[in-house]
Amino acid sequence: MQKKRDLKNLYTSLFNEEVRTIEEMPRSGSYREYYRLTGVSGKSAIGVYNEDRKENIAFLSFCRHFRAHGVPVPEIYADDLDKHIYLQEDLGTLTLYDHLSNVYKNGIFPQHLIDLYKEVLKILPLFQINAGKNIDFSKCYPRFRFDRQSIMWDLNYFKYYFLKLARIAFDEQELENDFNRFTDFLLETETDFFMYRDFQSRNIMLKDGKPYFIDFQGGRYGALQYDVASLLYDAKADIPQYIRDQLFEYYLDVLSEHWEVNRKTFKKYYHAYVLVRILQAMGAYGFRGFYEKKQHFLKSVPYAVENISYLLSVMDLPVEIPALKSVLKKITEEERLMKYGRSDSDRLTLEISSFSYKRGIPDDNSGNGGGFVFDCRGILNPGRYEEYKELSGKDKKVQDFLRSKTDITGFIEHAVAMVEPMVDNYVRRKFTHLMVSFGCTGGRHRSVYCALELAKYFRKRGDIIVKLNHF
Repeated sequence: MQKKRDLKNLYTSLFNEEVRTIEEMPRSGSYREYYRLTGVSGKSAIGVYNEDRKENIAFLSFCRHFRAHGVPVPEIYADDLDKHIYLQEDLGTLTLYDHLSNVYKNGIFPQHLIDLYKEVLKILPLFQINAGKNIDFSKCYPRFRFDRQSIMWDLNYFKYYFLKLARIAFDEQELENDFNRFTDFLLETETDFFMYRDFQSRNIMLKDGKPYFIDFQGGRYGALQYDVASLLYDAKADIPQYIRDQLFEYYLDVLSEHWEVNRKTFKKYYHAYVLVRILQAMGAYGFRGFYEKKQHFLKSVPYAVENISYLLSVMDLPVEIPALKSVLKKITEEERLMKYGRSDSDRLTLEISSFSYKRGIPDDNSGNGGGFVFDCRGILNPGRYEEYKELSGKDKKVQDFLRSKTDITGFIEHAVAMVEPMVDNYVRRKFTHLMVSFGCTGGRHRSVYCALELAKYFRKRGDIIVKLNHF
């Protein structure tokens, strides 16, 4: 393949050694091709092939500029624009998203990860203000500013590749009118800063525990709010909202060291930029997922829908956008969108068990230390009666007895009233396991019936997995 030969030749001419291996790397959301080249001495470099010459010029120009100003970006070793290739520093394979996925478990966002995000946010103003203020904006591609045309491109990308393909109904003209009003509002704030454009966890590499930044070739003039919104509302990163709020305030503290920040004014436009970023991303999920049939892009859709739901509850814009809000509400109400990319490991498992106190409360094998335990022994026991002794809570005769001779229905209603808020909380916090156990003397009648009824109730939900055990 010619592109590989060209990259090998560029490597050899630069480092004066032969290439021992050239390995194609997984592609992300772009059409650029990446290769890891390793020489006979063991030195490695990342080779890039991209037929878009203007995009290559933008990246190379910005990267060299930021590197010269001390911003942690990869070193550019060499390029051959006529052959659409360049070589850059090998920063390894670990992205911030990869690291987050490894350590953000069971709803717990560890402190060291918060500290790492703070380190990233401390560097962001260096792009936006310090090094970004004298960058060559003539190299920007496809536009030098996040202006009306750029915003409308993103909004229409969302309209045609997400709304249309996801079959969300809308009034074309009314939505277009809202897009224009929304764009007018976005452009009221200051936009004379370098906007990274795709400042998200997959574009931040971790090398020796330190962040390095890639994929800023779409940079242009824009508002400060856009990049911090891109990072904190990065869909699959799924940062808990209270931590987002904490990190946003930290960013404003850091930003104030570089630029005079009016926090009230900044926040006035922040949620609007969060929304426009989410809509742009959803357009990409729709194009890559619905249109190009690359299903892994649809895995981000449920997280983006949850972010929209949150924004609808807090966003207070001084501009009327009823048609846009209407389609956003329809998206949050469309249950099928929440099923894309949700694996069983991502969802809460509600483990419901019945047991005998003679044999002991079941162990919680998840390692969480158990959950709810309800004692059913205060309910009249059908097992005392000869006709029910050989039956169980699964049998209709026992169920009829319990419903007619005891207040087991009220008992179960009280159990639901206690468990359901916890289930909602665990789903919201992305916990993956909750155990509920019902015990009685023999573990045969009352506890079995209660476990069955609770499982029946929660199996009506589509967002959790219900597992039923009888011990």
